Order: sequence, then structure tokens, then C-alpha cells
Amino acid sequence: MSLARGPALANRIVLAPLTNKQSHADGTLSPVEHDWLVRRAQGGFALTMTCATYVSPAGKAWHGQIGLCSDAQVPGLAGLARSIRTAGSVSAVQLHHGGRRAGESGLEPVCAWDDAETGARAMTTAEVEQVIEDFAVAALRAERAGFDGVELHGAHGYLIGQFLDAEHNHRQDGYGGSFANRSRLLFTIIDQVRQRCRANFQIGLRLSPERYGIPLDEALATAERAMTGGQIDYLDMSLWDCFKHPDTPGYGSARLIDLFARLPRGACRLGVAGKIQDAVTAQACLDAGADFAMVGRGAILHHDFARRAIADPGFAMMERPVSRAHLRAEGLGEAFIAYLAGWGDFVAD
Repeated sequence: MSLARGPALANRIVLAPLTNKQSHADGTLSPVEHDWLVRRAQGGFALTMTCATYVSPAGKAWHGQIGLCSDAQVPGLAGLARSIRTAGSVSAVQLHHGGRRAGESGLEPVCAWDDAETGARAMTTAEVEQVIEDFAVAALRAERAGFDGVELHGAHGYLIGQFLDAEHNHRQDGYGGSFANRSRLLFTIIDQVRQRCRANFQIGLRLSPERYGIPLDEALATAERAMTGGQIDYLDMSLWDCFKHPDTPGYGSARLIDLFARLPRGACRLGVAGKIQDAVTAQACLDAGADFAMVGRGAILHHDFARRAIADPGFAMMERPVSRAHLRAEGLGEAFIAYLAGWGDFVAD
């Protein structure tokens, strides 16, 4: 499958960006996280994407998170980019800032507003402009490391999503209040990355359709503007469940996937994530109008989920919970396994 820029995807099954907490305290990539990702590239995933990678020291949201806010973090990621390419997959770094949810940095948390719940402070306008620069410079580092592109993490209530939040972002400096102002941070970051990286560098964007103070009509408008603006190459909609109906009334019988798939998209590709656990569901997403399916839990359990699903239309991921021994055999390190043990239904022992 071709994209507007950069290398084509060998198929339509993509690795979802997955928090795994396996890297070093200084944000450099660990051999364990390198190997976990490369196994998925070898397993047939057309695009292999890192977990959320913080672009500013104050944006670090959990221990073991990769960073790309320092040149010292580039060499490890350069090795990963080479390994992914050797395995035959397209590579991307997901760029991220935790905002009010960045409790791991040890620095004062900041976000779009003064947040009593987390103690985060409202960013000054200069700090907003600096975080735009941080995203752009991190993208340049990813380019220098040899990645085919980056994905901007605008989903799940992290910093970009906090600026999109209609309930809480009432800033008066041009980055809050109206929908146009609340989306200014996102689209300025996109503009800066596109202007400063090479012409064939791929840019993706992850968005959430609901929750986190974002009205569904605004999520749809953001997605349409992003897809038709000519700046990004793919939109990754994190739908939680691809075939759920909206929580917002007034959309008739349309499912979330239907609402986003029927938007104009120009040359942009649309990917969806959310409970894609077998080949039948992946195909159903494509039949509903998505260009590719993003797999998370199935990729944890089977490093070769993509290859199996393409070869066998009846393939489904194994039942959970699974043993620690199985997860180790699939390339997961102990930190990732410990994290999954907290999910309740994933790890048997």
C-alpha cells in the first residue's frame, strides 16, 4: 500500500504503538526494547512503530519510556531503525509529551491549564512555543536516526489532546478557547515537522474520537482537516473498539469507524485501532473503509500476528491469560511482563 511520501507498506497490518516500560532511565533505548520491536518487524508488520517517545524532559510520563529530547538518545534509535529496515518493515517513532500526566519526569508538570487534580501548571505562551520546537527537533532527530517517519501522539489525553480539550482549555493567548485556537498547537506542530524534515519523510497523527473533553463533532473536524490538509500521510484513529457506536447521540446507526471512514481524506491513509484480535476483524475494518488495521494485544501475544493473519483468514490471537514463559518466548522483557500483569486478564501466573 503506497503512502503519499516515503516507502510503501508491504501489507495493511501495522503494529500499534505500545507502552512497554522496557528502556533505560535516561530515555535511551534498551536492547530488550530493541529486540521486542524488531521481532514484530520480522513477524510481518508493515509498519513498526515505537511506543510514545517523549520530546521534552518534562514530558516523560512513565518509567522505562524512550526519549528523543537529547542527541544522546539518537544512537540507540538509529540501531533500531536499521534493524527494522533490515527486517523489511517501515519504521516510525511516536512523538509524545505527557503534559499533566507526565508524573515521571521529576519536573513540574505543565499543561494547557492550571490543573488542581494533578498539580500541573498552565504553560506560558513561551513554553507552548518551546514545546512546538521540541516536537519539531525530535522529528529531526528521528530523521537523522534513519526512521521513515514519525507519528504525533494527539490521543488519550496527553499534551496535544489537553490543548484540544473543550471542557478545560480556556486559554486567552491564541491556544485556547475556540476550536480553532485549541487545535492551533497540533496544526502548528504538523506544519513545523513538515517544513523542517525532508520531503519524503512520513508524518502520521494519532487521535482519540471521544473522551478527554473532546466533542465527537470536533474530533471529526480535526480528523478531516488533518487528512485533507496535505501535510500528513496517515491518520491513526484509536477507537478503543473499532465497531462501537458513539457515546454521543445523534449519529444514527453509524459506528465510530463509519464516521471516520466516510470523511474526505485526500491522499492521506486512514488506520484504525481497537480490539482487532483476529484476521476477520482486521478484514472487517478494511471492508468498512479503513486503509490499514493497527494491532496491539495480538502483537504482544504473537510477534508474527501479521504474517499469520495474512496467511490464514481464520487466524485469531490465543486466549488470555497466558504464561510468563510464553511472553518471554515472544520477546518481552521482565518490565513489560510486570506491566501486563497489572492488566488483570493478561498474565496467568
